[in-house]
Amino acid sequence: MQTLTVVSLDQDTLINQDYHLDFPHQLVLHASTSPEQTDAHLAGAHIAISNKVSITAEHMAANPQLKLIAVAATGYDHIDIQAARERGITVCNIRGYGNDSVAEHAFMLMIALMRQLPAYQRDVAAGLWASSPHAFYFGAPMRDLNGKTLGIFGRGGIGRALAQRAEAFGMRVIFGDHKHAGAIRPDYLKFEEVLAQADVLSLHCPLNEDTRHMIGETELKMMKPQAILINVGRGGLVDEQALVAALKYGQLGGAGFDVLSEEPPKNGNPLLNTRLPNLIVTPHMAWGSQEAMQRLFEMLNDNIRAFVRGEAQNIVV
Repeated sequence: MQTLTVVSLDQDTLINQDYHLDFPHQLVLHASTSPEQTDAHLAGAHIAISNKVSITAEHMAANPQLKLIAVAATGYDHIDIQAARERGITVCNIRGYGNDSVAEHAFMLMIALMRQLPAYQRDVAAGLWASSPHAFYFGAPMRDLNGKTLGIFGRGGIGRALAQRAEAFGMRVIFGDHKHAGAIRPDYLKFEEVLAQADVLSLHCPLNEDTRHMIGETELKMMKPQAILINVGRGGLVDEQALVAALKYGQLGGAGFDVLSEEPPKNGNPLLNTRLPNLIVTPHMAWGSQEAMQRLFEMLNDNIRAFVRGEAQNIVV
């Protein structure tokens, strides 16, 4: 059997994991790969592993030996899928590994904002509790999740896992259909109806031309004035400038984001350039619990081994 060269382009994103490949292979691990390094790092690769490194049509053309792109994540918008299809390159991804991790992170953001945790942390640090005439201190108004409506866009594994947790806290859960949907699917509500009804809105959609900036100035104005917006999906789903304006002028009650339009935000970002007590930003780590990381790596190994056996699984193209 031919010895296959397996190249990991951003191994540092797969923390403390070992490969278990049961076929003749040469394993090449690159801690990270810049756009300028991609061609050199792909040279000779039969199987390329990428978490977030872009692989373009030009990269594929320069590497006709490439047989498989194993995406070490669920999202694959950094891979030129059409080019892979045209060249007969298989692309597979990882599905469902982080459902619990991401859903719990979204739930954490939701409850922290409803209970005004960032605002109270700021007030305690500023000495407002210490100077209170009472044993307690009330600042920003808190709200219960019980009885509130959670609107979810995206009914995959993460959206459903979040719905289960919300229902356990007594929330009413509604799912929204696509923004420009014609006939509304059973058990879904029209996009605009979800915006109007949700006390908390959580986004779990892929990023594509139909979903880019699906939440902008117009949509934010449709939401309740004290609504909470959660985005643990993709940064480009929301117009970040419009979001900052909505938070500053009281159009929105709060926002919790684990994703930004540029990652890492080397050129700054509107959500990082403002300090608001009703905004929480975390560094795209919702997916990274120890349990989820272990599941991801096991599934990555399984995908590669299955492909080599001729039993490809989790195929994108």
